[in-house]
Amino acid sequence: MKRAVSVVVLVISALVVMSCKTTKAESTDDSFRRAYDKYASHLILEGAETYTVENGDTLAHIANAQYGDGFYYPIIMLASRHVVLDPDKIQPGMELTIPNLEANLADENAKEGVKGIILACADIEENRGRAETAAGLREHANKIE
Repeated sequence: MKRAVSVVVLVISALVVMSCKTTKAESTDDSFRRAYDKYASHLILEGAETYTVENGDTLAHIANAQYGDGFYYPIIMLASRHVVLDPDKIQPGMELTIPNLEANLADENAKEGVKGIILACADIEENRGRAETAAGLREHANKIE
């Protein structure tokens, strides 16, 4: 009898842990979707290039190669929102859109969107327990004037 109770408790505990992980992932995905919906119309895509993700790539690595700063990765995410939802989930073969950073920072509406998506990603990263990444994103967003 004790063994049966132990097995039931173990199964229930496992289900609770799995449901917590699923809820957190769903809320992170929902947070990214809300941010994309809010800022997508601000972004200028004229002059954008495409980039095919390769093995070992991260969005920060791609942003650093394209813009000279890895903390601009949320701009690529926003432009590629139909391809990549979460920066942790990029995969080789994905075709990303790389907006022209200068054009987006030169336009007041686009600049507002760039700053907004970076700050939104900072909040999401903070909620994930990534305080250092969140601080870096906020620092970069606050430099945009």
